[in-house]
Amino acid sequence: MKRSDLLDRVRVVIRTSQFSYSTEKSYVGWIYRYIVFHEKRHPLDMGNKEVETFLTHLAVNRKVSASTQNQALNALVFLYKKVLKSPLGDLVYENARTGKRIPVVFSQREVNLVLSNLHGEYHLMASLLYGAGVRLSECLNLRIKDVDFELNELVVRGGKWDTDRRTILPVLLEPQMRIQTEKVRIRLEENLLMTGFMGASMPEALERKYPGAPKELKWQYLFPSRKPALDPRSGTLRQHYRHESYLQKAVKSAIIKSQVTKNASCHTFRHSFATHLLEDGYDIRTVQELMGHKNVNTTMIYTHVLNKNKFNVRSPLDHTL
Repeated sequence: MKRSDLLDRVRVVIRTSQFSYSTEKSYVGWIYRYIVFHEKRHPLDMGNKEVETFLTHLAVNRKVSASTQNQALNALVFLYKKVLKSPLGDLVYENARTGKRIPVVFSQREVNLVLSNLHGEYHLMASLLYGAGVRLSECLNLRIKDVDFELNELVVRGGKWDTDRRTILPVLLEPQMRIQTEKVRIRLEENLLMTGFMGASMPEALERKYPGAPKELKWQYLFPSRKPALDPRSGTLRQHYRHESYLQKAVKSAIIKSQVTKNASCHTFRHSFATHLLEDGYDIRTVQELMGHKNVNTTMIYTHVLNKNKFNVRSPLDHTL
């Protein structure tokens, strides 16, 4: 099997497994880099030793983060187990450093400042990041059917561990959400008049099960891209969701305008959601469920940023004042 044929086979298996397009790009990229690193040898001619060498190279020479190294590992494990049907054994390699980092969190005042410098769709999206605690990718993947106005809930589908969860929909956002839904309805009617338009992009298996779903309102993205585009997988004209940079740039600009000096980003809203809930007295298990964390230890990190002075200690310098 040639290298090009191998990568095509990887794509087929990924799509059969119903992985997202971003995962497909990531896995194919890491497998390609692995092959090039070993002077374009075919993976069938390599195994544990070569994988260990590559992963160690990433940690020692490239100095990648632990999450990046783990991403490469997952891609190679997938390659050997699912594509080549030759699973790897136990691997021994140099692990990338994993330093403990306290998350950057906005104060309530800073949240209000940043949101006040966002308008329209930007404001609604950022408000969902903070008000519902969703990740940016989860926000972009929301479809009309995932919004439950009766229960004031959002259904987050295919989260970080490919699991669905429910989280809160702020009552304050209901009017904006209904307006956004109406905008999507009008956009859909306009798109349906376009020659060759096949509806919203969807997983292949789901579309086979519900062939008419892509053109139904409930399956449309809540935050659609400006106009339909050719789907990179099927080559058909599809409606996709907004690119991550759409909100990232707007939030970065709003942070600067607000004169907030923290190294903040879109994800800071999610950190702030968890921290502020804990400050309000909600129990850690409830916050864990809303955040979609598999392990409560992940949620526990937010307890480190609670309270302005958890030590209850007065600095000796203050005694001089």
